Amino acid sequence: MTEEAIPMWIEDSVLHIGAEATAISGSWMGREAVLKKREPRAYRHPSLDRKLTRQRLAAEARVIARLQDLDFPSPLLLDVDAEGGWILISRIDGVPLYDALQNGDAGLKEIHKFGELIRKLHENDIAHGDLTTHNVIIDEHGNLTLIDFGLARIAPEIEQLGLDLQVLNECLTASHYNFESAVETMVDGYLSADSGNSSAISNLSAKEVVERFNAIRGRVRYHA
Repeated sequence: MTEEAIPMWIEDSVLHIGAEATAISGSWMGREAVLKKREPRAYRHPSLDRKLTRQRLAAEARVIARLQDLDFPSPLLLDVDAEGGWILISRIDGVPLYDALQNGDAGLKEIHKFGELIRKLHENDIAHGDLTTHNVIIDEHGNLTLIDFGLARIAPEIEQLGLDLQVLNECLTASHYNFESAVETMVDGYLSADSGNSSAISNLSAKEVVERFNAIRGRVRYHA
């Protein structure tokens, strides 16, 4: 990929190389931005790979645009080319919550706020799909912004909502075990943010989602 491939894009440096996409910092039309480029996968047939790339990028763009309309704390959608395999979003100032928890700049208060943010996401009928402390940015004022919607779903079933909490449960217990009540604090934040006025198609309460999360957690423990 060259800079000329995307008009007005000036590449700076690679931020992250993931399993499905590479994130690159830079600027677009004078503003700080992040380019996410989905790389071809050699283990997939080329036509299937192109189809999956188009579908996933289109879905990610829809989710980000929806959150933008809702004024949800997430990156802004700047541009997307599903055929070209890339999406441009605004860059968020701050550091991953993972780093802030590891170095002591954040604690249970921020984990509680993360739980509240997840409930707000779910009430707006979206499941994230990869909820970890790497995928939420905390700025110098303690504000949280959710990022990386490559696996997100609109109008999810309750299982996907419960799985969101389970993925974060696994992250908290594995990476932030020094916070003994981290999971309970996250769940408390999730329950406390239930407005009772969900716009979701399913209209599922926070309590119902937490009950499904506990059922999923129980299945995981049983099979382990």
